[in-house]
Amino acid sequence: MSNKNFYITTTLPYINSDPHIGFAAEIIKADVVARYMTQRGSKVFFNTGTDEHGLKIFQKAQESGLSVQEFCDKNSGLFLPLKEKLNLSYTNFIRTTDKNHQKAAQEFWRRCEAKGDIYKKAYQIKYCIGCEMEKTDSELENGFCPLHPSKELEIINEENYFFRFSNYGEKLLALYESNPNFVKPESRLKEIKSFVKRGLQDFSISRLKEKMPNGVPVPQDDTQVMYVWFDALVNYISTLGWPENSDDFKNFWPGIQVCGKDNLRPQAAMWQAMLMSADISNSKQILVFGFLTVNGKKISKSAGNGVSPYELVDKFGADALRYYLLAEIPPFEDGDYSLEKFFDRYNADLANGIGNLSARVSNLLEKNEIITGLKVDLEDDSVKNLVIDFENLFSVYKFNECLQLIWAKIKACDEILSKETPWKMENKDDVVKSLKPIAQTILNLAYLLEPFIPESAGKIKEAFLENKIKKLPPLFPRLQKLKNDDK
Repeated sequence: MSNKNFYITTTLPYINSDPHIGFAAEIIKADVVARYMTQRGSKVFFNTGTDEHGLKIFQKAQESGLSVQEFCDKNSGLFLPLKEKLNLSYTNFIRTTDKNHQKAAQEFWRRCEAKGDIYKKAYQIKYCIGCEMEKTDSELENGFCPLHPSKELEIINEENYFFRFSNYGEKLLALYESNPNFVKPESRLKEIKSFVKRGLQDFSISRLKEKMPNGVPVPQDDTQVMYVWFDALVNYISTLGWPENSDDFKNFWPGIQVCGKDNLRPQAAMWQAMLMSADISNSKQILVFGFLTVNGKKISKSAGNGVSPYELVDKFGADALRYYLLAEIPPFEDGDYSLEKFFDRYNADLANGIGNLSARVSNLLEKNEIITGLKVDLEDDSVKNLVIDFENLFSVYKFNECLQLIWAKIKACDEILSKETPWKMENKDDVVKSLKPIAQTILNLAYLLEPFIPESAGKIKEAFLENKIKKLPPLFPRLQKLKNDDK
């Protein structure tokens, strides 16, 4: 992770429902990487946005009594406040209804067509509206998509355009073999390799406009619109101004894409084959994160268990939510959210951990009128080895283990304080000798924590840097028992 220019993008969430904690977990992970790279001197392009085409968006617009564009404008607006609420650092927010994106998608189509990779044929498929993807019988459980078991499959029988996915099996396998870190974690790389080795089937990339008018028009065919996946994937380069703005595209592409495990096939195979067809460099890396459940159950609108990140931030603050999702949930595995576990993490790690330590030490420094003259020093003996381990873990995106290292050091600082009891010392020089190394450690840890909990880390840095230190107010006031209205 040492490139001067760095590009990272999330997937684009569908706007058929409000933002939930699952997408918050994805975009927060991307934000940590973006902040980390910015902190280390890279110029970062961080992209997110909303996916506004496809059958389920069209159906939701009809149900709401709004035009498709009115529905998209309204629901896309539900995602914009996430930037402030979650304290995100993204630099670009793209909507797939943007005119520039639609022009880019059409140009991408033309390039694939010129390559001979687009053709038209009649076909019949089973289609999951929830996934916006074709499903084979082998992928179904009791006749339903396992990810959307409450949704009846659509049977599509029409004439559409197809992409010659079957042309790219060997090239995809060569891509994976030449770059063993192309997909993380390794288990997902093995999964996509197995999928490609079984043989690729060409996939439909258009729909009849009369049945599904919500889509990018197919060039030179007014009867068809682009299949949602074909157009949406192009956002990763259209957001860079491709094909007109060659500077951003030249400077930042290829980039890192983050997604959930249900996005593995489109991100790591379909999109990569499309890029090959259009003679564009493949992505740099695909990070495939696990699913987030709520109280052990899959998040779904029908179950009514979609936890609102807005509500959690309003009650507990952005850093508390960011910390929970980064510390509690292993990045590449499935994890679970519950308010009980959230309370436990908050009180144990934030209120009693970094919050209590920084408040105690800053209070003692202020009380004893100690000027520390501190600066961030990652070569300091107290953190030198920790920083090496931290960097190694971050390079493979093990955010939870990075935080475990930091909290182990916080615990060690607490133990030193309890052992030396500087509040009992009468000689100021002894107090300085005891507190200054701990204050230096806290400042260094705050620097490492900035990508994870930027607001709180910034307050700690401001309090401990150079000048006469003043007591920090409680960063994370201890939470009382869960109330019934909290649950």
